[in-house]
Formats: sequence, structure tokens, C-alpha cells
Amino acid sequence: MAESKVYTGGCHCGQVRFECTTDMAMVTACNCSICTKKGLHFVFMPPTSFQLRAGAENLKEYLFNRHAIRHQLCVDCGVDVFARGKKPDGSDIVALNVSCIDGIDLSKITMTPVDGKSR
Repeated sequence: MAESKVYTGGCHCGQVRFECTTDMAMVTACNCSICTKKGLHFVFMPPTSFQLRAGAENLKEYLFNRHAIRHQLCVDCGVDVFARGKKPDGSDIVALNVSCIDGIDLSKITMTPVDGKSR
């Protein structure tokens, strides 16, 4: 089992900043249209493990398909930093774009394939 750690990060221009605690045990490699086009890889956590530290006023929400996931993009640089949604049981969840974590090396992360294209 992976160990939980505190991570910081943000968008490309630095206007949006966050801090979170997660174990990075499951990072998605989803094949849905948005993850494929944007190169998104998400780690999921409860909202209590995610804190937006700066830039709430710089976020724009993007919804598509069933409008189930509320993607949060920086209005200045356009980076999809995180998303808010619900788990199948109805509880709230935050999906963090792992690429936005400070100093992350995606080549060292094990990705879990997710077939979002078929949903």
C-alpha cells in the first residue's frame, strides 16, 4: 500500500495553487475524449484532502457529456488543474490532475487504465 504524502502544485502560470494529501496508489490513464485530448491523469481524493490555496477567482468551470465532472481550468493559462464530482455512492470527490503537482515525474508513476470511452 502506498504511503500518503502532502503535495503542492498549481497551474502553469501560477495563479491557481493547491495542497493535497494523497497516496497516489491509483493514477488514471483514462481513454475518454477529454483525458485523451488533454493528456489528463487524475488521482482521486475526498474534498477534505484537497485545499485550494490560491486562485479561486481564476478558475473557470468546464462541463461536458453528462455534466457529472466539473473540470476547473485556470482562466489565464488554460490548465485543467482539478475537477469536482461524485463517486457512484453519491459522496463528493476531487480529481487532481497529477501533472499539476510540483516536481512530478510522470514516467515514474504507475498508471491504471480506465475505459472512460465506453461509459
